[in-house]
Amino acid sequence: MFSNREAYDSDSCPVRDELLGEMYRANEHGLARLVETVSSDVRAMLALFCYRRSHLHALALSVAASCTERELIHFGGRVGSTLYALSRQAPCSRSVSSSSYNGRKPITLSTKPLSTFAPIADELDDEDAAAAVTA
Repeated sequence: MFSNREAYDSDSCPVRDELLGEMYRANEHGLARLVETVSSDVRAMLALFCYRRSHLHALALSVAASCTERELIHFGGRVGSTLYALSRQAPCSRSVSSSSYNGRKPITLSTKPLSTFAPIADELDDEDAAAAVTA
């Protein structure tokens, strides 16, 4: 088994990417069935993995709701304890914006240019000018 630090430092997802995608897209009842297919220690690691990513917070709370406090604290320490408490709150008391779609936070894109560049001057060097004249 992983120690607290190893599980937290490891940035790899504890389940395969396809399963994570299915969980992300699943409705409430489908998610519960998918979560049941994963062992309890992997569920705790998955909840902590998702919690560290803002776009997966809702999934983290749903997965954490199926974990025991002991499992979450074992793999996440204080963060696991906090995640356990958040997962046990009523859904209406969680801070989710009313404009979000399906409990997901909206994605905003910048409307400003990423950077500006000075125009490139097309001046010929002395060697290039000499080569152009002789050619």
